[in-house]
Amino acid sequence: MSRDVVITGIGLASSLGEGVEAHAAALAVGAPPVVDAATFAPYPVHRLKPLELDRQIPKKSDQRQMEPWQRLGVYAAGLALDDAGLKEDSEAKATLQVVVAAGGGERDHAVDSAILSGLRGANQPGSFLNERLMGDLRPTLFLAQLSNLLAGNIAIVHGVTGASRTFMGEEQAGVDAVRIAHARVAAGQAEVMLVGGAYNAERRDMLLLLELGGFLRHGDFAPVFARRDGPGAVTGSAGAFLVLESAERAARRGARAHAALGGVVAARSRRAPGSVETTLRGLLGGFGLLGRDVLAVTAASGAAAITDEEAAAIAATGPSRRVATGDLVGHALEAAFPVSVALAAAALSTGQAGQAIVTGAGHWRGEGAAHLMKA
Repeated sequence: MSRDVVITGIGLASSLGEGVEAHAAALAVGAPPVVDAATFAPYPVHRLKPLELDRQIPKKSDQRQMEPWQRLGVYAAGLALDDAGLKEDSEAKATLQVVVAAGGGERDHAVDSAILSGLRGANQPGSFLNERLMGDLRPTLFLAQLSNLLAGNIAIVHGVTGASRTFMGEEQAGVDAVRIAHARVAAGQAEVMLVGGAYNAERRDMLLLLELGGFLRHGDFAPVFARRDGPGAVTGSAGAFLVLESAERAARRGARAHAALGGVVAARSRRAPGSVETTLRGLLGGFGLLGRDVLAVTAASGAAAITDEEAAAIAATGPSRRVATGDLVGHALEAAFPVSVALAAAALSTGQAGQAIVTGAGHWRGEGAAHLMKA
């Protein structure tokens, strides 16, 4: 069984603001990025534009018990439900299934700093680390870090009581979240799904982690495909959720469809030279012949070599236009692919293209692609 799947709800929040209109407008004109190069220097970051949290998370108590990335995700999920016309539909929300792409929770920076400073002079670093971790970390900290809390908070705040799944694993979590949600609707295992993710880039612990791997750009912002003077990601705080629905159900309730989601595919290459290009070419080739009016939206990270291979794979499809999500809102790791699919759907919904492809090669593992068409 394979049914047509449409996107009836888009929830987006980033450094550009919130909503379909703001992001579609920025996509249409190639708006300059909103980048802060000073606060986390030498790393430029696309910081989240302040949100009126009360609009989607009415209770202050709910806001307080969430970390920033969770508040961002719950907010974006609420925007998607509003856009799809499901926020007040208790019957639909009782069966609505949720798939979330999430990373780990946020850390206690003071404890981390003290441990890292102490390690420098420790005679037995291993013993020192174990002792400090056992003594300094609060048990409640681990509860706050649980990745499936985003799905739980979406259920609590928005009254969504269907099943939920949470994927972890950098960019590939976002690819697989969208892939699984699409497959369940297409196969008739669900009528409607809420899928997406959120990432808070304004975290020194994540900047440290990425820097230790050599994945961050230093200094000023540069476009994703023009960073040869300093390859690496410019991260951005962003949240994106999509309501995926069977075309039949959407038609029955008279819902507007932003776009049709034709397919979502994923792979994991061995990352030998040329493997990312070969893998992405294979994934894109599975979508068949593409017409001339194809918009390519890429979640490319900006990482050295990998990004060039992604560019080559996209070029082979002959798109009429290529847009890097990182140029607009920054690289959002787990949320990067959902954000890119949301941007592509917004572009189709506003008449900027007739169909779109989305690609994403993780900064060190995982590849994915999606094909969208005008509904």
